[in-house]
Amino acid sequence: MATRDPIALLMKEHEEALTKLHQLKKNAVDLRKKGYSEKTFKLFLKAVEYVDEEVRIHNKHEELALFPVVERYVDGPTAVLREDHARMAKIYKKLNYSIKAFKENHDDRNSRMEMVDSAEEIVQLMVNHIHKENHILFPMIQRFCTKDEIREIAKKLV
Repeated sequence: MATRDPIALLMKEHEEALTKLHQLKKNAVDLRKKGYSEKTFKLFLKAVEYVDEEVRIHNKHEELALFPVVERYVDGPTAVLREDHARMAKIYKKLNYSIKAFKENHDDRNSRMEMVDSAEEIVQLMVNHIHKENHILFPMIQRFCTKDEIREIAKKLV
């Protein structure tokens, strides 16, 4: 049985995440400029849910399957990426708190602004993070890791 390419899989997940991040950014901008609309807020929440669920799983996979193999060679890039993951989690908590406040009162301008600021901060951080992985980390893995190490990563991603 052929081993799936773990880097291709992670890059595909990045493409999906970038699509959702674009939607999150668009809906955040609409909420900032136009205020509350049920349709926009539902789309915003759907994108936030994706970030919370799928991205958290993706990050965990990277930390458990990918980073340990990379760290056999160098740990600087993974240290930065782990910091990004921690910052994402911290910003997400702030975002979730402001979403709860905004759900209670759609007219609360402060919670709306805090919510969209947090969403835009997550989008910026994640887009930069994906760029680092796609253009620095993944090429490094493809260049330095052995086929056995690639298979090891692939097995842990299942």
